Amino acid sequence: METFLIKALQLVLSLSILVIVHELGHFILARVFKIRVDKFYLFFDVGFALFRYKPKNSHTEFGVGWLPLGGYCQIAGMVDESVYNEQDIKPAESWELRSRPPWQRLLVMIAGVVFNMLLAFFIYAMVLFQWNDTYLPLKNVKMGMEFSQAAKNAGFQDGDILLRADDKELERFGVRTLMDVADAEFVTVIRDGKEIKLPMSNDLMKNLLRDKEGFATYRFPTVIQETAVGSNAEKAGLLPGDSIISVNGTATPVFTELKRKLEENKGKEISLEVVRKGALLTLPVQVDSVGLLGFYPKAIGSFYDIITVNYGFLESFPAGIKRGIQELKDYVAQFKYVFTKEGATSIGGFAAMGQLFPPVWDWYSFWIMTAFLSVILAFMNIIPIPGLDGGHVLFLLYEMITGRKPSPKFVEYAQIAGLLFLLALVIYANGLDILRAIIK
Repeated sequence: METFLIKALQLVLSLSILVIVHELGHFILARVFKIRVDKFYLFFDVGFALFRYKPKNSHTEFGVGWLPLGGYCQIAGMVDESVYNEQDIKPAESWELRSRPPWQRLLVMIAGVVFNMLLAFFIYAMVLFQWNDTYLPLKNVKMGMEFSQAAKNAGFQDGDILLRADDKELERFGVRTLMDVADAEFVTVIRDGKEIKLPMSNDLMKNLLRDKEGFATYRFPTVIQETAVGSNAEKAGLLPGDSIISVNGTATPVFTELKRKLEENKGKEISLEVVRKGALLTLPVQVDSVGLLGFYPKAIGSFYDIITVNYGFLESFPAGIKRGIQELKDYVAQFKYVFTKEGATSIGGFAAMGQLFPPVWDWYSFWIMTAFLSVILAFMNIIPIPGLDGGHVLFLLYEMITGRKPSPKFVEYAQIAGLLFLLALVIYANGLDILRAIIK
């Protein structure tokens, strides 16, 4: 329960920051053009609000609703998901959005998306300034990678060291590497000390999404960092610095292979071969009911050379912008798979989003995930679906090109259709979360 609450709190706080910044973009641009803003709310106030405040001599009511599904900025004279009534067929007032020229309305509409991207740039910059950029170059992983079955079917073998996708060097492991591999004609790896070119099929990404096993993980030896107090590992006499090399006579040169052997021997006593200060020992140890011994392994950074790039305050801003743009490119590149059968079943709702956060509070992880969600929010909002900012932009571009506004009734019906689609998508995504929880 504690883990759930920590993840939920991180998700709510992160989304609250993103919603406030997004709606603040609309609010600021509207006020720059002297357009009246009637309401500015975090969360939705359907029926009632948890908090509301209207400053003296202000037309804007600020508040916090009870339904935590976003927020809104109700701009006067705007046909949107928050308001539509007869005022939209009356003559426009000077303080209404609809009285402004198309270019001003366009800037007001895209301001939320722009502010979300600016927020992502700023967060990435401050993360790089505070924590620097630390990563493990793929070429330094001398024991190579452990590949999923879908990756093995594509030609990879456990122990392969990833080098290049076509002519592009694969520098670090992550989404960008996966996309480069999936889009490549050939991937070059080091296998048994030799460079080998592997031809890639177009089905790799679809197969990875279908199997939901990921692409690969790092291979590293099992060396004990410390044992948990009272654990089976401590009772068996395992000590920090011990290297576990086999289980019941079967070699386990890397941590992932040890985990598999422990899974196979849940609740059983096993025989471990351990190297301690150059000496080979055999120790009997009991595996618990979930396949664990009760020790913490040394981190991967203990075995391979990790690179750290330090950023000064001013240097962090261009680096943060570069990272934000790259995250946007990577997300857009992945988005095409949503429209495949395999991708559609991988969509997640709020529960899936909550799982992106760590089970313990960690500010680095929190800000990295908030920046990433800000990029996603910016992209998703600019998609030309009525009910989203992109839908308003689409209508404005039509007006600017043709010189004619879409009729208020058409806009209203389009907004309703768009909102029904978005509601169905939310229900579908969260329904998949529930289904996964039941199956699990």
